[in-house]
Amino acid sequence: MTQSAAAQKPPATPRRLDPEDAQTALAEVQERLRRQQLVADLVHRQEEGDAKATLVEDLVHRQHEAELKTLLDGLHPADIAFILESLPKDERQTIWKLVSPEHDADVLLEVEDWVRESLIEAMDRQDLVAATGNMDADELADLAPDLPPDVVAEVQKGLTEEERAQLLEAMGYPEDSVGAIMDFEMVRVREDVTLEVVLRYLRRLHELPDHTDQIFVVDRQDKLQGILPLSRLLVSEPETEVRAVMNSDFLALNPLDSDADAAGAFERYDLVSAPVMDDQGRLIGRVTIADVVDVMREDSQEQALSRAGLQEEDIFAPVSTALRNRAPWLLLNLCTAATASFVASQFEGTVSHIVILAFLMSIVAGIGGNSGNQTMTLIIRALAMGRITGRNLWQLVKRELFVTLLVGLCGSLVAALFAWVISHSISIALVMMAAMICNMLVGASVGVLVPMVRARFGKDPAMGSSVLLTFATDSLGFFIFLGLATFFLL
Repeated sequence: MTQSAAAQKPPATPRRLDPEDAQTALAEVQERLRRQQLVADLVHRQEEGDAKATLVEDLVHRQHEAELKTLLDGLHPADIAFILESLPKDERQTIWKLVSPEHDADVLLEVEDWVRESLIEAMDRQDLVAATGNMDADELADLAPDLPPDVVAEVQKGLTEEERAQLLEAMGYPEDSVGAIMDFEMVRVREDVTLEVVLRYLRRLHELPDHTDQIFVVDRQDKLQGILPLSRLLVSEPETEVRAVMNSDFLALNPLDSDADAAGAFERYDLVSAPVMDDQGRLIGRVTIADVVDVMREDSQEQALSRAGLQEEDIFAPVSTALRNRAPWLLLNLCTAATASFVASQFEGTVSHIVILAFLMSIVAGIGGNSGNQTMTLIIRALAMGRITGRNLWQLVKRELFVTLLVGLCGSLVAALFAWVISHSISIALVMMAAMICNMLVGASVGVLVPMVRARFGKDPAMGSSVLLTFATDSLGFFIFLGLATFFLL
């Protein structure tokens, strides 16, 4: 029976705040930083060399620092991370210097990547080694890409052979794989011991690994034989052998599996933890619900940004950085808008004869875009969950087009009525109705095809999808509406 080696955590854990309290703490930090800056500005307005003013500034500065440090010491590392992410870089560095060194490692693990880089830059080599020296191998592997190579090498010297092997193994897996998120801290037992022996063993441990809901049963070669749920351990007779109550039907992950697939399995089967086995059937790690929640949150954020053609960035980053991130897709959007305007300009004669069309065509384009956005959201979600296959693709396309047609018929009746009320023309109302249905079908088709084609070529299906959808529904929407108006009304 073995437990993977793990570093001792500090015994004193700061209180955990709920989100509202974290917001309150952030407001308090910002207010104290504002007061500190106000005092500094007032002192700087005094005559240069005023020793009394400088002394006052120094005293007030120390008082504010002491108050901020007291506030930070009472926060959970996750709440400190939230505060750091919500401050501009200069204020972020000020607060980071006041964080207790024993919490540096936890905060570095909690913050977003774009914040972590700036925090590491502000730390000297000695502080980095001290912060990362007590990390588990899987935690160190998460930070390794952002750490200076000499720091990683120094920390490795303090690891055991087992921990060093685990670190190298974790660093060798692709970023979005199960191997990159698994941890090595778990409880393992043999199948030929009694439950009483297992209970005695557990009582000797300092603490159980986080999210331990099951014990892994392995042989002498560490090959996984089954799992022993803690609930079954507690209610079974102590003299019973492990092999008699262990569960041989279990879900196991491979380190090269996608972390998104693992998240889907956790959601589907309501898992708290799952073992990770190599190709030889040996138990090499486990994935917990905490790891999966992080994966789901990151995927959700990436999809939300990708749909607008954005990448993750520091909200307080320099303007030049924001421009590099946002300008390419905005320029593309400008080109698509220009194309839509060009299409509309080709029907100048139609619009000049029937001016009311200029007011109605934006409705056609807007409704088509909204319809396509609904379809696209469903498709991207289904792709992320792995629910779309070659067998059900065509069926899904037909369903979306049929649903869009029915919704379009209902919505177009309302739009036609509106067009008739403001134009007093049945012909314009009918053109409005036909154009809206057609453009909604265009939107639905693009909403299905764009994510599917991008996924087919191994690209992010959400990246820039909204820009391409807007281009299609605006350009074709104007063309369909004004084309029908030219053909039937002139």
